[in-house]
Amino acid sequence: MSSFVLKMIAMVTMFCDHLGYALYGKFSYFNYIGRLSFPLFAFGISEGYLHTKSKKNYCMRLLMFGIISQVPFMWFNSIFKTEFSLNIFFTLLIGLISIIGYEQCENKAIGILLVACLASTADLIKADYGYFGVLMIFIFHIFKDKKWLMNLSYIALCLVRYLVLAISSGFYVEYSLLFIWILLPLIFIHFYNGEKGPNTKYLLYGFYPIHLVLLYVFHIIFI
Repeated sequence: MSSFVLKMIAMVTMFCDHLGYALYGKFSYFNYIGRLSFPLFAFGISEGYLHTKSKKNYCMRLLMFGIISQVPFMWFNSIFKTEFSLNIFFTLLIGLISIIGYEQCENKAIGILLVACLASTADLIKADYGYFGVLMIFIFHIFKDKKWLMNLSYIALCLVRYLVLAISSGFYVEYSLLFIWILLPLIFIHFYNGEKGPNTKYLLYGFYPIHLVLLYVFHIIFI
């Protein structure tokens, strides 16, 4: 399974996730399907770090499309919440920076501290998925050669995330199901063959803001 296939799965499941909000204006069963999306994008960042020709340009692309996507993201978010947050590109950018920073630190203890600070920063600036997203990207990178450790760390991170949410909200069934669905991307990652597949560098970058605008317009007109 190439990175192209993983991206296609991530994009389709992300669309399902957002379609649910456009249709219902709140959490729905579509959001369970949507849990497959972000982990695949996070894994893609860890792979992108290894294969990109210019890490600086990679960071700049994520930043540029984060800025481009912010207004569409805010429009779409207005369907179901009022709180301000930054779109997923900023989370992916911070995750990439955490990998770069860690690898450049000779003292890995300091590198881990740096990653923790960046993960906390993602929460402070209200980037989508916050600390959870940044740590997920880092886990995929740091344990890339030890799949069993990667899987265990990923499961532990997801367990902590959804256990805290379930306890704080009281929605035990919903968050238990979300926890189960977010484990499914590990299956697709297991079958990843390390190949790139067709060149679609800007497909995701363009798809993200465009589909948010289209779903927002759809909600305004038809719902």
